[in-house]
Amino acid sequence: MFRRIRTGDIVIAVLVLLPLVIAWPGSRLLPGAGAGAVLGAWGQLAGVLGLSALLVGAMLSVRLPGLDRWFGGLPRIWTLHRMLGFSAFLLIMLHVVLLALGALPVSPEMAATVLFPPLDDGAVWIGWGALVLMVIFLAPTFQFFGRPHYQRWKRLHLLSVPAFLLAFMHVVMLVEHAALWWALVIPALGAVLWRKVLSPRLGRHDYTVEAVTALASNVVEITLAPRGRPMTYEAGQFMYLTPHDPDLKAGRGEEHPYTIASAPGEDALRVGIKALGDASRALQTVTPGTAVQIEGPYGQFFERREPQRRQLWFGGGVGITPFVSGARTLKREPGSGPDVTLIYLANRPERAYYMEELREIAQGHPHFDAQIHYFQERGPVDEAFIRSHCPDLEEREIYICGPPGMVDHLMGLLTRAGISRGRIHTEAFDFL
Repeated sequence: MFRRIRTGDIVIAVLVLLPLVIAWPGSRLLPGAGAGAVLGAWGQLAGVLGLSALLVGAMLSVRLPGLDRWFGGLPRIWTLHRMLGFSAFLLIMLHVVLLALGALPVSPEMAATVLFPPLDDGAVWIGWGALVLMVIFLAPTFQFFGRPHYQRWKRLHLLSVPAFLLAFMHVVMLVEHAALWWALVIPALGAVLWRKVLSPRLGRHDYTVEAVTALASNVVEITLAPRGRPMTYEAGQFMYLTPHDPDLKAGRGEEHPYTIASAPGEDALRVGIKALGDASRALQTVTPGTAVQIEGPYGQFFERREPQRRQLWFGGGVGITPFVSGARTLKREPGSGPDVTLIYLANRPERAYYMEELREIAQGHPHFDAQIHYFQERGPVDEAFIRSHCPDLEEREIYICGPPGMVDHLMGLLTRAGISRGRIHTEAFDFL
């Protein structure tokens, strides 16, 4: 996931380190400063970096379509967001410990006073309030108590806003460079304002459920018709879908990510949905004619450095949907694109719910081939099966989407076969 340095990585590094360059007082330490002064300076350094990481992490919650390309995809943005949040928590804890240790050479009483001053020392107690809120909203994020309930986690995560505001107030009451922190907190607040207030009203496209087609047990394809400005997208991208069907048993008004299965340019938008949770299970019976909103598109699954290199696709489970979108795109443009071989990995025939359509597309397209591998008949896919349908394996650009176990198996198999990891592309949607 982090093989390449992206433009967004550089922006993050600059924003996180800028307060350190401008505001850290360690550069003002006099020669021969004692251990207490050094520890105190390092404690302030940890606090400066902790707050800047917290604010930059908040900026990454903005989720603007297209911005994810700067970072290598939305899943990668969420990974960076979590890393910054966890780093901020550790740095702020270190900030507290080092400040106390810095005062310890004077006396234990001084160390205790640094941590727990008189109640009229508002700046320090505001800082404690920020830390307590961080503990509350970060614990579920890092699954200290198991995987959190999605909507409960989203509501609890709203505590991050008062947490970074209190941390900001703590700092500006104590430092000289308040303008610097204002320059960071304003875009952080703007990102949260867009995500929670403005985006549901201004950033979504209105659609109507046109049809619900059962593909297999617990799998449907929903066809959506635009009610205004349609969303433009590329093959392999995904979106957030918010249904408003009043009869839904779960998920009404909630946004969840789903991969687009239709080809760009189609009149209607199609999405394949498997019942993997309460919301996706309820969508199996969403009422045609009801309203939905979609936000996106996101992702860059088929982005590649060499567009005309032959490709090998591996799809399994609901992870077949980006490849269905890609195959439908090839059908609409039969004379374009590179040679593509698709290997569909399914447990048994009734779970290969798009295979008939994929075979029809392959019959009518000179550069597309679709093969099926059934786990129940053959066991896990092996190198011999792959090479029997794709003998030029080493020359291909490879794309994988499916359950985590399938992805791990293929990554190990292909790596042992000598395929460079830089030629293997995966998409993951197991983020909140």
